[in-house]
Amino acid sequence: MGNRINSPAVLWAVTAVVALATAGCASRGGSGSQPAAAPAPAPAAAAPAAPSGSKAGLDARGNVVDSSKVEAGSGRTVKGLNGFEGEITGNPARNSKFTRLQIGMSTKQVTDLAGQPTDQGAYITGKAWIPFYFGSDRHRFEMTYKGQGRLIFAGGGMGDFSSGNLIWIIHNANESGYR
Repeated sequence: MGNRINSPAVLWAVTAVVALATAGCASRGGSGSQPAAAPAPAPAAAAPAAPSGSKAGLDARGNVVDSSKVEAGSGRTVKGLNGFEGEITGNPARNSKFTRLQIGMSTKQVTDLAGQPTDQGAYITGKAWIPFYFGSDRHRFEMTYKGQGRLIFAGGGMGDFSSGNLIWIIHNANESGYR
């Protein structure tokens, strides 16, 4: 019988040397036997950009044109009831029911003033994934009103996705009423 090396350590060492040698050749461009890289394709025409100075979902005058694209921080920050801080984005439509609303109102107070929404729904936020976090804003509740805009609520009790306090008013006279 011949001398055979059956040691796993030797096998791993040989594998590591081969991998390092291969990686070294690839990083230096190889031996020259590889074909040259194709030139990078020309960039595609970009979508038309929003007018300078305007933010996503807003026109140059600050009116909301697409509620689903509006980002937090694009409106003005306001203090509301019971020290709640929130945001108001866009300009109210004529005869808007939203002008009577205040940041910090409960869902019940809002529906008493603005009526029932056209559509509504709930979703969780990133805070829901923080272990042992029992504070507010683990989920959000959204109400959409046709021709008025959207209202976003934060908080509510554990498992109660239909309540909370108003934290964001999005005025949009062109709102379809559906999320």
